[in-house]
Amino acid sequence: MAHVIVVGAGIGGVPCAYELRKRLPDRHQVTLIGSSECFEFTPSNPWVAVGWREQAKVSVHLPERMRRRGIDFRAQPVTHIDAEGSALTLADGRRLTYDYLVIATGPQLAFDDVPGLGPGGFTQSVCTQAHSLEAWAKYQEFLADPGPIVVGAAAGASCFGPAYEFAAILDTDLRRRKLRDKVPMTFVTSEPYVGHMGLGGVGDSRGLMESELRQRHIQWITNARIASAGEAGMQVEEIGEGGDVQRTRSVPFRYAMIIPAFKGVDAVAAVPGLCNPRGFVLIDAHQRSTKYHNVFSAGVCVAIPPVEPTPVPTGAPKTGYMIESMVSAICENILADIEDRPAIARATWNAICLADFGDTGAAFVALPQIPPRNVTWTKVGRWVHLAKVAFERYFLRKIRVGNITPAYEKYMLRALGIVTLKERP
Repeated sequence: MAHVIVVGAGIGGVPCAYELRKRLPDRHQVTLIGSSECFEFTPSNPWVAVGWREQAKVSVHLPERMRRRGIDFRAQPVTHIDAEGSALTLADGRRLTYDYLVIATGPQLAFDDVPGLGPGGFTQSVCTQAHSLEAWAKYQEFLADPGPIVVGAAAGASCFGPAYEFAAILDTDLRRRKLRDKVPMTFVTSEPYVGHMGLGGVGDSRGLMESELRQRHIQWITNARIASAGEAGMQVEEIGEGGDVQRTRSVPFRYAMIIPAFKGVDAVAAVPGLCNPRGFVLIDAHQRSTKYHNVFSAGVCVAIPPVEPTPVPTGAPKTGYMIESMVSAICENILADIEDRPAIARATWNAICLADFGDTGAAFVALPQIPPRNVTWTKVGRWVHLAKVAFERYFLRKIRVGNITPAYEKYMLRALGIVTLKERP
């Protein structure tokens, strides 16, 4: 009998546990470990932050659902991983041994890279549901006394989509409230140009996103390194091609949301030889740790090199579509290993993203993620907004009924209607 432990109960971890339980014979044990009892649909967080979604509508309570499907669920953070001994320790002191470990923890948010950044400082975040609820509380205070808004991404960030989404959603919400004329908006980003997205651009994403921001009267600052954030503004350094500071400016705000850089969670980053210096898991082409044969990883916690060098560091994003592909490869490879077959499945590592802008949206497709690409495609329209709303409902329903695979991948492809599902391992 094999015991497979999945650490992380998010968009990667929950589907992984479901698929493993579905594919492995009953004699094998599957354990899912999450830091809380609830699954959170992270793509909905920008909507939560403006009051368009309630927490209960975009989260799923997991313990009973997992029990009914034969998955042992533990709502305890992992404090230590003994990869040599194939064991881990939970926050309550309990030690669990495993035959295979899947790390799908997501990132640790590196707010401390910039003084004053984050909910503990002077800016808001939509990276977690708790942060989004706090951002909604601060936004309600802001609406009573509106002023300048700054939205963007810090140096080292690798998830730019939510920043663009939130800027456009704020614009839409303020227009509906007849307050937009009282709110100057600035988009501050580490990208070398608007629409870079950490992908080197996708088609004409630069022109598309510049046009979108211009139409919404949102100013922008690129190649920006946020030096610090204070109660009434942030200090922003504009970096030249050679890495020198070309200009320093103070950008005022009454409300700000900045996506921070990511790093690996402490328990994962502390494992000798498992991660790069930033704490992201080093894997081979089959999602397996380059050092530990029985450890796999998927999602934002995986080490992916930047697509290209930029004056201000920008990381490569890991979209939901890509994460689902990683999960499927992991499940196939664990099953193969248990059956004493070669583990040869590979993830597609394609990037597909639906970015909601409140009343419209943009779809980006990069197949594969790193140029040169077989498919590059971008479109803007209200249909993207509607597709993302429909997908939110679809994915949450699948989580609730325990039939997730391969929901993300198939639905995204069908919603876009431009590629077929041939890359699946």
